[in-house]
Amino acid sequence: MGFFIFDHQQKQMTKTLQIFRSIEAAKVIAPEINYNDYIPLDLSVSNLELQNHKLETAEDYEIFIQNHLDKNQGKIAFGGYIETRNLYQRSTVFKNETTDERNIHIGLDLWINEAATVHAALAGKIHSFQNNTALGDYGPTIILEHKIEGVVFHTLYGHLSEASLLDKKVGDGIAKGEQIATLGLPPINGDYAPHLHFQIIIDLEEKSGDYPGVCSEKKLEFYKNNCPNPNLLLKIN
Repeated sequence: MGFFIFDHQQKQMTKTLQIFRSIEAAKVIAPEINYNDYIPLDLSVSNLELQNHKLETAEDYEIFIQNHLDKNQGKIAFGGYIETRNLYQRSTVFKNETTDERNIHIGLDLWINEAATVHAALAGKIHSFQNNTALGDYGPTIILEHKIEGVVFHTLYGHLSEASLLDKKVGDGIAKGEQIATLGLPPINGDYAPHLHFQIIIDLEEKSGDYPGVCSEKKLEFYKNNCPNPNLLLKIN
């Protein structure tokens, strides 16, 4: 019985990934900015350049990221999927005495130092939203639910402005490309340099308004399957 369940899950995942690959590219932030102006950003523990900078505050990261954009003549920095990072160590949300350290990022970050507009990757409906207020958390967050060819999945948009949650109702329909929010600024956005955390989630595990965006090494395989690479939808070059 276990084999047949596993086989079904594998076939379902294959179908889901095929759907993602077939969908036309979606921009989820500042759609007027061309993908040619997107610059990769490496915030992993293996980036030696980070060791030469004392990056502790949101302002430190804002300056570092803006310098990176200016140096490379870019407007949006992106990256971070399955990236092991040190920047979560300041918060007990990710590291405490009772749980394994969570330091592997399982979404895609899009960094721009302004309150840019945020847009739905696909048509769907509002599943849930809330303000996750802990230091280093998402801050204001919106989760959309989508259904394509019978496959249900979700997209999460984190680090938004407080105003983004006003007048939202669970179940409201959303069109692809519709503006759903604006980026939040520190400290409202979890106290980070301004950026959008964008994540695909297959099974929300009955969660609402929140879902892990960072995981431990021990649970990485589960989250890699449950949260596929967001660039399957965005298709950034």
